[in-house]
Amino acid sequence: MRKAPLYSRSTRHPAGGGAGDAATVEPAAPPSGTRQRLRARIGHHPGLAWAFGGALLAALATAFVLGTQPGARVITQDDIDAAVRASLEKEPLPSAAARAAAAIAPSVVRVVGLADEDEDENGDSDENAERKAMERALGSGVLIIDNGTILTNLHVLAGSRRIRVRFWNGLESEADIVASQPENDLAVLRAARLPDDPQAATMRSTADLAPGDEVVAVGFPFGLGPSVSAGVVSGLGREFRSPDGQSRLSNLIQFDAAANPGNSGGPLVTMDGHVVGIVTAILNPGEQRTFIGIGFAVPIENAAQAAGMPPF
Repeated sequence: MRKAPLYSRSTRHPAGGGAGDAATVEPAAPPSGTRQRLRARIGHHPGLAWAFGGALLAALATAFVLGTQPGARVITQDDIDAAVRASLEKEPLPSAAARAAAAIAPSVVRVVGLADEDEDENGDSDENAERKAMERALGSGVLIIDNGTILTNLHVLAGSRRIRVRFWNGLESEADIVASQPENDLAVLRAARLPDDPQAATMRSTADLAPGDEVVAVGFPFGLGPSVSAGVVSGLGREFRSPDGQSRLSNLIQFDAAANPGNSGGPLVTMDGHVVGIVTAILNPGEQRTFIGIGFAVPIENAAQAAGMPPF
């Protein structure tokens, strides 16, 4: 014989009629003695009758209000989309390029190559010292290990006897070349002093990099910076020969984010803030060393090898 459930989620009574159906159970009437005592108490205390009546009316009124009130409105996906749009219109999110630049900014350094041992210590004004630096060697770099290891371009340091780097917080430090990779125009520096909280960049393999991927170039073009320019990867596996024909670079990343003299050695960064290359050259068939839309970067795999780091 089928057993009736102990609990039921339904508020409806089962339909009667069958011999096997559970019968509807009516509440049992109170014993006659109890009924008499209740009547006697109400008779002796008329206020209780009013209290019972008021409670009953209040219960009926509450049931009526709840029964006639419409149910809570169901929130739809359209409601959520509308709320998100309203929030974004009020406080727009930063662009992908801005987020990438913010992620890499604490790792970008300014690199200056000084030709003489006593240079910049002879009373020159800051403006004159900057002009002299621009006439010799000024570039960018990126901190890749928090012990002061910095990647930059080798050509930035050509003819220099001293190297000075400036970190994101304004701290300046002398630096030495600890390794180089001439075939990829790369140099590895080690800074003598560091900020209190040095933040090394995150590097990412170029294995899944593809033409059309968005990138930003961060550095110090013409000494201005740190400056940010955005573009896309234009091609992979490119070759570049220096204007004097003395050097030839291969397996380069071609990109169209603006780069100018001073950007050399700076990072090429994906939208997630990861370094995929070191900016090293711009193509310009004219005599002016300005950007015309074609820049090149050494893949970070080559740069990591120059620093003695394991491959990705």
